[in-house]
Amino acid sequence: MDLTTHYLGLTLRSPIVPSAAQPLTEEIENVKRLEDAGAGAIILHSIFAEQLRLEQYELHHHTTYGTDSFAEALTYFPEPETFKVGPETYLEHIRKAKEMVDIPIIASLNGSSLGDWVDFSKQIQAAGADALELNIYNIPTDPHVTGAQVEQNYLDIVEAVRADVTIPLTVKLSPFFSSMANMAARLDKAGANGLVLFNRFMQADISPEELEVWPHLVLSSSQEMLLPMRWIALLYGRIDADLAATTGIQKGLDVVKMLMVGACVTHVCSALLRHGIEHLRQIEREVINWMEEHEYESVEQMIGSMSQINVADPSAFERAQYQKVIQSFQRDHMLV
Repeated sequence: MDLTTHYLGLTLRSPIVPSAAQPLTEEIENVKRLEDAGAGAIILHSIFAEQLRLEQYELHHHTTYGTDSFAEALTYFPEPETFKVGPETYLEHIRKAKEMVDIPIIASLNGSSLGDWVDFSKQIQAAGADALELNIYNIPTDPHVTGAQVEQNYLDIVEAVRADVTIPLTVKLSPFFSSMANMAARLDKAGANGLVLFNRFMQADISPEELEVWPHLVLSSSQEMLLPMRWIALLYGRIDADLAATTGIQKGLDVVKMLMVGACVTHVCSALLRHGIEHLRQIEREVINWMEEHEYESVEQMIGSMSQINVADPSAFERAQYQKVIQSFQRDHMLV
């Protein structure tokens, strides 16, 4: 059974890729454990743009308001006294990871504006990273900032980084664009080699008793994969950038579905936080078992086979399906 896939110009032994999460990769030993468990590549935990330029007291101001998280929205910034991963530490982490494993190492840079991204991206490349994931985490709260300005900020970041580094770039996106397809095409044209759909933002909770805003962590479920699955199916074959699926991928069947709609790789995070790094082996076994049962010989044979351009009823991924869902619910629950 051939699980080989190609992503960002890299050849991966498997489409199952641990995504950027500090608990998974902050300890360098875990990088080797992830490789041994079958990871096709490893996306290191994010370093934040704020870490590149803020002194300790400035960082404290930002953490007080707590609006940033890493890739699958697992936490706020740590408090300053526990904040240990600086730029040099992160670069050294890349170097050690590259020495330790044979699979691709993808660095992750998280920020919301152009800032120091370009210079540090060059340092990431020099440290040996095989690719760079730009996690552009931006919650537009200023009522005077237009949607066009928000989109342009994404494009400016990609174009600036692309102009100064040669390693592949992928962009982790929010689903909250008024025209997702147009934005994907523009990022593709700006130089993104891949798009990761979608970033999972943490939603803050509050404590009425303590009068504080609290981080609220809820690990993803398979139901949450429906949104990225739909958009990957719609975008496959319409842009040149590779498509990566993230959010909600818990088991082998989830991986199969994402591949069939057009993803080159599937990012896994919450499932590993729930069940441990060794759960990667279980997911891979489930994928292989499904492929054997359905007589697929390779992952490449599966990719895009159920994208919008390849299914018998392309409208199934669009508005026409909405009425069918409502009618089906009414029939099944005897509401008609």
